[in-house]
Amino acid sequence: QVQLVESGGGLVQAGGSLRLSCAASGRTISSVAMGWFRQAPGNEREFVATINWSGTTTYSADSVKGRFTISRDNAKKTVYLQMNSLKPEDTAVYYCAARRSSVTAYDQDDYYYWGQGTQVTVSS
Repeated sequence: QVQLVESGGGLVQAGGSLRLSCAASGRTISSVAMGWFRQAPGNEREFVATINWSGTTTYSADSVKGRFTISRDNAKKTVYLQMNSLKPEDTAVYYCAARRSSVTAYDQDDYYYWGQGTQVTVSS
């Protein structure tokens, strides 16, 4: 079992930055790919970014490319999402998720473990 706990969310003005953290406990996550997803009110949960087991391969959604960066520290069993140049449309609950595979994935159905989410609100 893997338990994931997100932190770092909050209220920020447009143009500001936040760094989300996802701390894992239980089984190690050092050998599996991780991802960030988000869900805005009234919308389905959508892919944000993914990173492979070693951190050498990352992919981001077009809507956040150039503004958000996913990274990981396997020694700390933590995955990060650095969010810069935030926009009101980035407002959502952000979820961290872990695969059972070392390879990145875009589809939330490919992720097995999920955190409870952290709220990010961007004011205009």
